[in-house]
Amino acid sequence: MNEKILIVEDDPGALRLVQYTLEHEGYQVLTATNGLVGLKKAQSEEPDLIILDVMLPGMDGFEICHRLRDEPQTAGLPILMLSAKAQEADKTTGIKVGADDYLPKPADPAEIILRVGRLLAQKAAAGSKEMAQPIIGDK
Repeated sequence: MNEKILIVEDDPGALRLVQYTLEHEGYQVLTATNGLVGLKKAQSEEPDLIILDVMLPGMDGFEICHRLRDEPQTAGLPILMLSAKAQEADKTTGIKVGADDYLPKPADPAEIILRVGRLLAQKAAAGSKEMAQPIIGDK
């Protein structure tokens, strides 16, 4: 398993927990502690999945998610929002701006692994379907 996951999280304790959990499962982990750095790393490091906090200094997770979806290079990246903002309105906003999943904090490490695995499997399945599509004009 060499999937690369970018965690954008400003809380050092939450970042360490998620990073440790993912590394223990064999994922390669990149981190960013603010929105602008997270956005730049998403574009330059080409992660397979992003775990994104909502409340971040500089640029919030909703804005980052929206910007990632607007860029062709990052539009298809699976995004899991992981946030202390656990109201239904926050979840709805997260999904509206393009998050694939939304998990309230504090999140159980097993649940994080489950959601990450599910999103990566969906990405892989979607990628294999795209590759299996016949080229127009082929017989």
